[in-house]
Amino acid sequence: MSRVDDAVLRPIRGGNAFEETVERILQVIKLGVVQTGERLPPERELSVRLNVSRVTLREAIRALQEAGYVESRRGRYGGTFVRRAEVPGPREGPRKGQRRARPAREAMEDVLILREVLEVGAAEMAARRELTDAERAHLADRLAETSAALLRDYRRLDSRLHLAIAEVSGSASLTSCLADVRMRVNELLDAIPLLSPNIEHSNRQHEAVVTAILASDPAAARQAMEEHVAGSAALLRGFLG
Repeated sequence: MSRVDDAVLRPIRGGNAFEETVERILQVIKLGVVQTGERLPPERELSVRLNVSRVTLREAIRALQEAGYVESRRGRYGGTFVRRAEVPGPREGPRKGQRRARPAREAMEDVLILREVLEVGAAEMAARRELTDAERAHLADRLAETSAALLRDYRRLDSRLHLAIAEVSGSASLTSCLADVRMRVNELLDAIPLLSPNIEHSNRQHEAVVTAILASDPAAARQAMEEHVAGSAALLRGFLG
């Protein structure tokens, strides 16, 4: 195997280790640094290069294996091998005879930038307000139902939580804009697999966002939401970019 490009497998420094690990490995595959049929670097080397734990790396590889990008082989010549470089369909794909078009990169980036501005701003403004008891209960209820959601219901309840954050920001216009952008974001998310480690990570980040809002801490709410939307963006860029 040719030497892996250090510019691609550079250390991960953000708070979305799982999501960014998936993104980096997908970049390696899509750029042809490791081609179909070739073996990825050993886990020990990858974990050092990416500056992530072996547990996080294995979760990322397992997710990519379930999505059809890589396969693991045992034995003397075993390891993790690339299966394909193209984007497979979502886990629950379109019906027979239908095709799901890949979004243009420019259109996807437009949505992700707009989402970051709106979501981060909504969280910060919600934390600046003195919330009523009803608003606090509304946030807590939406957080609880998202945390307990079944896989098939997760994206719908995730959207409800994010809209609830916008609602308690005090701006009906912001809530309306966020509803529109969530529709566009969900169309992108529907084109990639639902990954259990990402859902667990998202739930922890949701809790951090809501906790900061309820504590009236705008800086913490902003930071927590920035990290949260960055994780989703990393997965979307990895799978669809």
